[in-house]
Amino acid sequence: MASHCKLWLPKKKRFCSNSPLLNSIFCGNHTQRSDTQWIPCPIDPSHCVLEENLESHLNRCPLLKQANSLHRQPFYQEGINAGREEEQTSTKDCIFTSEMKRNAVYAMPVPEFSNLIAKIKSVHASICNCIPVSYKIPEACSIWTSRQVDKKIPYQEKHVLQQASILGNLEEFGVLKKSCLGLDAPSNQCDSNGESETCKDVSAVVEFGAGRGYLTQMLADCYGIKKVLFVERKSYKLKADRSLRQKESLVLERLRIDIEDLNLNAVKFLEGATYIAIGKHLCGPATDMSLRCCIRRGSIENTAVQSRVSCYLGGLAIATCCHHLCQWKSYINKRYMFDLGFTKEDFHKISWFTSWAVDADHSSEVSATDCSTQLDITSEKKEFCLDSDLCGVEDIARNMPPIDRAVLGFMCKDIIDAGRLMWIKAQGLKSELVKYVPSSISPENHLLVASSSILVKQ
Repeated sequence: MASHCKLWLPKKKRFCSNSPLLNSIFCGNHTQRSDTQWIPCPIDPSHCVLEENLESHLNRCPLLKQANSLHRQPFYQEGINAGREEEQTSTKDCIFTSEMKRNAVYAMPVPEFSNLIAKIKSVHASICNCIPVSYKIPEACSIWTSRQVDKKIPYQEKHVLQQASILGNLEEFGVLKKSCLGLDAPSNQCDSNGESETCKDVSAVVEFGAGRGYLTQMLADCYGIKKVLFVERKSYKLKADRSLRQKESLVLERLRIDIEDLNLNAVKFLEGATYIAIGKHLCGPATDMSLRCCIRRGSIENTAVQSRVSCYLGGLAIATCCHHLCQWKSYINKRYMFDLGFTKEDFHKISWFTSWAVDADHSSEVSATDCSTQLDITSEKKEFCLDSDLCGVEDIARNMPPIDRAVLGFMCKDIIDAGRLMWIKAQGLKSELVKYVPSSISPENHLLVASSSILVKQ
């Protein structure tokens, strides 16, 4: 029997030094896995187990204790923000993967594909042909934009500009007020304790899909927010939590939970608080779930939840992202899609088309700026090439010029986000959909910004 694993490591120029498994020449790390034998763990799909060992693994999974602890929390309510399907289907059946969406598009007859594109162009021209540009870098964020922050804090200019513009749009919308914490802000905007006016109107911030939390770090540095709640389902290193906890009088809590299962009104940390909801690049359905989590009015199913309201939304700013991951079940405004003449199946195809706006097929030939400009110029005039000599939709899609694919992708992003905007307005909030940074900084540049009547009453 070999004394060490027989896998050759080219970079180290030696064999693996681990001991081999019984009746194998390889160690446990390098034994070939059969795809048919390994399945995702039901507790946490980020790791896989052998199907034959699943039953025993469920009793000793390292994340089992964490999952059980979460389920006992008062704010955990499974699927509260997930949305509903019209048909009674299982959760598994509700998930439409990108592969399934692509196959549905490729299976379309060519005339049907042509009609869908024509309808997308017509809808876009009628309801969302002009999304305003609102690139706002507020003076309050000058300590960040001029790189006067702690050198230990990670700094990437494109992220700083995006974060600053998100906060600038909140300030423009009246949700945030100019703070004395910025370098150029007047001192008369602070009270005798040095607090900014922001703290008097809004006492907390909830960052959905927080990641490491540096959007909130900028908000706390520049506007003096004193209560922070992070909502994130994954674990991250190099988080902003450490530097935020060093701020005097700032209190912070991080919930490791899926937005889908969060009942915000049951979070004791926010009891009695008026909060701002923020999120930078909330992928696909996470945007819809966050909106549903914050705004739970006008729904019979949420009457019981509304009777226990303990915190109040003052405003929100959510940068949308990854529209190709959107799911019909979670989409916030199905009625809007139906009114436009789109079906559930059309929505799946539209969400898949959005990947064309930023996919790798045109990145080397057409910049994001070119695509955005082309969209503005040709959205009403462009005739997409549908070559009848080609065999089917797959061939047509693969042979479409990159700029045509990009234009269609951006149109579909606009349509999806316009539905979200209309839903927010229907809930009684003042709201707007803007392009908060130039496409050269990020092609994913849509921002939903809103303010509640609560701030007006104060």
